[in-house]
Amino acid sequence: MPYLIRPVIAEGSLSRTPQPTLPTGDGLLLRPWDLGDAPAVHLAFQDPVMHQWHARAADSEEEVRGWIAEWQRAWEQERSLQWAVADAADDRLLGRVALREVVLDEGVAEVAYWTTAAARGRGVAARATRALAHWALDEIGFQRLELLHAVTNEASCRVAGKTGFALEGTKRRAVLHPDGWHDMHLHARVRGD
Repeated sequence: MPYLIRPVIAEGSLSRTPQPTLPTGDGLLLRPWDLGDAPAVHLAFQDPVMHQWHARAADSEEEVRGWIAEWQRAWEQERSLQWAVADAADDRLLGRVALREVVLDEGVAEVAYWTTAAARGRGVAARATRALAHWALDEIGFQRLELLHAVTNEASCRVAGKTGFALEGTKRRAVLHPDGWHDMHLHARVRGD
């Protein structure tokens, strides 16, 4: 049965090219992950703040190398697009930004991010999210980007606000964290915002 609408983004339009490096224009680079990032990611996940907002723990650098290999393969499968956020001057890892739950036919994805403890309070998550949203909406042609965070995660709510993601509502008891079920704020940006 034929569809009455065409895909917003054609399958293969991302995977047929190498994953790009995206400069933020203000000292950060969003770059593809490298297996050499494993020690820094492992260290980042030893931070108790990461345990508060993430369901995963990193028990070893070997485990993290598996994550990175998975993130690299995900680009080829166009289901999740993951970047390391690095300092443009010295390539020091400052965090991660990603488009998860990618649905090319509808041009929709979910933005996710984290920062290292040393990078917090410097606007890294907002700068990286802004650059990623520009690339996704303005260059690639995504129609809608969603951003979810626990209602009690005030820092993530500030990032959403600073980057133009409008609060659309609250998803009740939507995500299980280590301390129980969390209500989640749903923010979104659409092309043209």
